[in-house]
Amino acid sequence: MEPRSNSFYVLTAFFSLFLLFLYGPTLTIGILSFQGPGGGLTFPMRGVSMYWFYNLFEQQAVGDIWGSFRRSLTLGLMVMITTIIVSVMGGLAFRKKFPGSTFLFYLIVTALVIPSILISLGVGLLFNQAGLNVHWSTSGYGSQLTWTLPFGLLIMFAVFNRFDKSFEEAARDLGATSWQTIRHVVLPIIAPSLIGVALFGFTLSYDEFARTLLTSGSRNTLPLEIYGMTTNVTSPVLYALGTLTTAFSLIIIVIFIAIVLLATRHRASKGSDVGNGLL
Repeated sequence: MEPRSNSFYVLTAFFSLFLLFLYGPTLTIGILSFQGPGGGLTFPMRGVSMYWFYNLFEQQAVGDIWGSFRRSLTLGLMVMITTIIVSVMGGLAFRKKFPGSTFLFYLIVTALVIPSILISLGVGLLFNQAGLNVHWSTSGYGSQLTWTLPFGLLIMFAVFNRFDKSFEEAARDLGATSWQTIRHVVLPIIAPSLIGVALFGFTLSYDEFARTLLTSGSRNTLPLEIYGMTTNVTSPVLYALGTLTTAFSLIIIVIFIAIVLLATRHRASKGSDVGNGLL
């Protein structure tokens, strides 16, 4: 076995520092959230307990934690479903060239380049000028779609660019209609990618701050509520909330990954069953 070079250890140390920089603040907040009743916002810790987590479920003097959580959850599901539907439709539409397709593509990507706060300001002003109510479920929903849809569409463009059209041709040769081909052939094949789009849509919406800042109206989403709490909450209850929301995000990611793995395994077993039947 050849000895490892110095560059290997340098790269390992650099990567370890990068991980520490990336996850260190989250780990610090998680540790400080387990302080005792007399705990503060900085080290050293004063006892170890679940006191501040229990405190989250009591009546809060400030903020609307659980109301904002329900709004973020509802908004995330709305954005996720819309992102999936529009991304699939857009991916199917862009499989063929049509007048203005290039311009439309760059217009979609531009939404990722424009500063998020300007998107929020523009959508808020548009609703005000149109006499529409600025609300998290209307203007907030629209502004977040400008963030999630480009990602979903880019994923679908990549998926359909390498999609084997012979599967569709075989289905049509067997008498399937266009809708039957999409439902029974296309969608099952791209299902893992759709789950990825769903994960992008939900997590980007759930954590979004800037594009919701000026479009949520009088009802805050969870990121806005947490930001508001930083100005008037001086106890580890804020850290406990951050720990729970981070854990919730990780659970959602694990669930989506598990769904992808199960779907992939189901497709593989189904394909092997078909192959055995042909033999």
